[in-house]
Amino acid sequence: MSAPVLVEEHADRVVLRLNRPEVRNAIDLATVEALHEACRMLEKEPRIALIIGAGGTFAAGADIGELRERRRDDALAGINSGLFGRIQRLPMPTIALIDGFALGGGAELAYACDFRIGTPEARIGNPEPGLGILAAAGASWRLKELIGEPLAKEVLLAGRILTADEARDTHLLSDVVPADQLEDAGHRLADRIAAQAPLAVRLTKAAFHAPREAHPLIDDLAQAVLFETQEKDERMTAFLERRAKKEHP
Repeated sequence: MSAPVLVEEHADRVVLRLNRPEVRNAIDLATVEALHEACRMLEKEPRIALIIGAGGTFAAGADIGELRERRRDDALAGINSGLFGRIQRLPMPTIALIDGFALGGGAELAYACDFRIGTPEARIGNPEPGLGILAAAGASWRLKELIGEPLAKEVLLAGRILTADEARDTHLLSDVVPADQLEDAGHRLADRIAAQAPLAVRLTKAAFHAPREAHPLIDDLAQAVLFETQEKDERMTAFLERRAKKEHP
C-alpha cells in the first residue's frame, strides 16, 4: 500500500503530496496521522511547507466512509480540527497548491495554510450541511476571516462552491496559474519567503497570529530577540553598503 502522504525534503522547504488519487485524496485517519508526522518534523526543523494533491485534485473532503461511522466522542476528539490547527501553528509559512476540488476537509486544510495558489480548475467549498453535519475543522471561523462574512455564509450555509476566479477575486487564492505550472508557482513563492531572514519570518508569523490583547508586547519581545541576532547586523550592513555604492559609485 502506498503512503497516504509523500514527503519530499529540501534544504529550506518540504513538499507534502496527498497521495490517495483513487479517492480524490479524501482525508482519512491514515492521512491525518501522516500529516501529524510531517508536522512533528516541521516543528523540530522549521521549513516552508508546500501541500499539493496527486492526480489533479487537492482533496475532495474527508473520507465519507470513515466519517459516517464517527460518533460524539470522535467529534469531541477534534480529529481534523486538531490537525489543521497544528498546521496553522507551524513555525514557517505553509502554501496550499490547489488543483481541482478542495471541498469539506480539503478546503479546511487549505484555509489553515498561510497561502493558497490554484489552477483554473480549482473549486473550493464546504458542502457539509448537505451531508447532515457542519464544517467543524476551522471553516466556521477561518473562512469568515479570509473572505468576509456574507460570502462565507453562502459557502457554509447555502453550499456555494467558489470557482478559481471567484476565490482569486476575494483573495482566498493569491494567484491562479495553469495546472502544469502550479508546483513551480508554489516554489517561486517559497523562494521569496526563503530569501527573508528565517527567524524574522517565524517571529512575524507568530506575532501575526497572536491574539489582539497580546500586542504590542509580543511585537516588542520578538523585535528584542531579532535585534540581538547576527543576521540582523549582517543584512543591515549589506543594505547600507549597497546603498553607499549606489550613491557613490
